[in-house]
Parts: sequence; structure tokens; C-alpha cells
Amino acid sequence: MLDRRALLAALLAGGLPLAGQAQFRLQRWPAGTPAPALPPTDIQGGEHHLAALRGRVVLVNFWATWCGPCKEEMPTLQTLAELEGERIAVLAVNSRERPATVRRYLAATQLKLPVLLDPRGEATRAWQIEAFPTTILIDTSGQPRQVVTGAVDWTGQDAARWIDALGGRRA
Repeated sequence: MLDRRALLAALLAGGLPLAGQAQFRLQRWPAGTPAPALPPTDIQGGEHHLAALRGRVVLVNFWATWCGPCKEEMPTLQTLAELEGERIAVLAVNSRERPATVRRYLAATQLKLPVLLDPRGEATRAWQIEAFPTTILIDTSGQPRQVVTGAVDWTGQDAARWIDALGGRRA
């Protein structure tokens, strides 16, 4: 067991996360690797194809209703989508859950993002997602560029820089 001085030293040295501090990992998408297919329809029956979204920055967020960090970041994804309008598309891919479970969650949270269902985890595996939440950032030409693993405030400065670099902000 750490005493108070050791705990404070570990916190100051970055050895332990501070409560409320964002915990995410940003990596480059493997160069030359195209985006795998997504489930083509959302829970409401709308169609979503990455090719049709060229010209916009796209965030593809893989999540689950049982994932605490997913639930923490979801309102910021919703806010980002609402603030940015047509410049940015946010697609939420629910992995390995029954449609009824997802519908209950959406009703309870009033989440309005397009939610694509991946009940068998096929898209999750194709995108090589190993942890939730994970968000893939796709540039305006349709090429995945960044992989963000962990919860992020999508209305914050880090996210704004990432989106700017993809061509998704106003001039």
C-alpha cells in the first residue's frame, strides 16, 4: 500500500491517472490500409456508406452500452455532430449487443447519432478494434488517419486539433 507521499509522487510523475483526467491513446492508422466496410444500415433503417461521406470528416465510434467510458464520451460526440452539422459525420457502431438493448439505451439517453448495429462483431473485428470506446478519424478524402482508443471530450481542444488536421473545421 502506498503512503500519501508515495501516492502524491506517483501522481505528479504521471504514474497514476488523476480522477477526471482524459485517458486515451492516439495512433496513426496503418498507411495505405483502406477502411473496412461498416454495417450498411443504422438502427432506424438509414443507410450509411463511407464513400457517400467523402468531402466530410467522419468519426466512426465503436462502443457498447455496458462500457462506462463509452457512455461518458457519447454526449460529447452528440454535441460535436450537432455543432458541426454537415462538415462532420459521426457514426456510432454498437458492437455485439442485441438491437432491443441498444434501442432501450437510445430511448433512455435520447441519443440521436446514427447507430449502426454489429451484433456479431464482424465490423469490429474487421476494423481491428480491441477496446471500447475506439474512434477512427477519417479525412475528407475517405482515408482513415487516426485511431483514438479511450474516452475523449469530442468538444475539447485535443479533438479540435485532430479534426482541424483532417480538414473538418470552418475557415
